[in-house]
Amino acid sequence: MLTIKLPQIFRVHQVPRIFWEDGIMSGYRHPKSSALDCVLSSFQMTNETVNIWTHFLPAWYFVWRFLVLSSSLDLCRDPYHWPLLIYLLLVCLYPFASSCAHTFSSMSARARHICYFCDYGALSLYSLGCAFAYGAYAMPDHWVSGVWHRYFVPTAAFNSFVCTGLSCYSRFPELERPRLSKVLRTAAFVYPFLYDNIPLFCRVSWGVRGWVSPPRASQVFVPLPVSHPAPQLLFFFWSNCPWSDAVAGYCYHLLFALLTGFLFASHLPERLAPGRFDYIGHSHQLFHICAVLGTHFQLEAILCDARSRRAWLRGHLPVPGLPGTFGTAGLALLGNAAIIGAFTAALPRAP
Repeated sequence: MLTIKLPQIFRVHQVPRIFWEDGIMSGYRHPKSSALDCVLSSFQMTNETVNIWTHFLPAWYFVWRFLVLSSSLDLCRDPYHWPLLIYLLLVCLYPFASSCAHTFSSMSARARHICYFCDYGALSLYSLGCAFAYGAYAMPDHWVSGVWHRYFVPTAAFNSFVCTGLSCYSRFPELERPRLSKVLRTAAFVYPFLYDNIPLFCRVSWGVRGWVSPPRASQVFVPLPVSHPAPQLLFFFWSNCPWSDAVAGYCYHLLFALLTGFLFASHLPERLAPGRFDYIGHSHQLFHICAVLGTHFQLEAILCDARSRRAWLRGHLPVPGLPGTFGTAGLALLGNAAIIGAFTAALPRAP
């Protein structure tokens, strides 16, 4: 009878310091696990198990959404949907890359760095995918076809290089200067997030202040009554346009994004009670869940904008071309891969 021996689990002081996580005292895998041990460990309770599954399962959810949308929208042959296609592909990529990074990061110290280099690169490309979608479908009316709009995606592509480079570099001073490492890594992802979401901040601020850009003929701004149970700061409605659904989705997306950033930077709750949240409930698991929920609401809002604004946008924007869409995305992919390769080659010379 075939029996499978599950990998041994260790406490924090039994593994090299490079594998330590703040506030996590147990549940560590062997620091020189085989690839098979890493896969098997995803079926036993370690401090990485929930991290693996909270991104592996959502990756398949987004693949399912992609396939469903492919059957109802002409994603490949209609240039209007090319930015959406790029966004959907990168939405499927980042949780899968994260799941793989958490699965195989215990093979060695070098493998751990490489796994998270790839994870950071996938997140950087996802940020670029957001810029593609926002630039194509979510830009405020009076910014459409403006100078900043024309350079919005190319700048986001450059930002992806900055994000990947800075986040990969942040792993090098991780042992000697952990606080600097954390600041660099946080800044690497906060900066492109703030840039990408400028159009959303603008549209949400209109709802907060109770005014919008000059509406199109069919749109009349109708503020919510003060007594309405929905928060007046979050939701506002157009009389006969589904933008209300889009803006509500963006608000939820921004809310979960802020929670994601807070959990990533604070290491709560495990920092307050080391050892109590080693297996379930620590910040990285909550961080994964909030990130996925935020992406879900973001996807729904983008789809709402893409459908409701199609006629107006096609009258005010040129048809997306191959160089500006797949050309830019391909160059960004190659550039980020080159950055990851350069930092991987530098690992033997790192402290």
